[in-house]
Amino acid sequence: MSTKAHCAHILVKTLTEAQALKARIDRGENFSEIAKQASLCPSGKKGGDLGTFGRGQMVKPFEVAAFQLEKGQISDPVKTEFGYHIIKRIG
Repeated sequence: MSTKAHCAHILVKTLTEAQALKARIDRGENFSEIAKQASLCPSGKKGGDLGTFGRGQMVKPFEVAAFQLEKGQISDPVKTEFGYHIIKRIG
């Protein structure tokens, strides 16, 4: 079980927005470009890159989803108190 994850994410307010963005990614649009356009998180400027983090550093629903992803995999929308995230596992 890995203790560190390198992820990027896109943060939006509503499930509807998150589902629409996930559909665009699934059709082949660039994750980083969508993050720059749509993410409410300051990390959006960097294509959503959050860098590397360990367990216990992110809110629980985000952490659980991030550590379940395989490298290169992108999550379905994940709800936290901040909104809805689409998470991409980079490493």
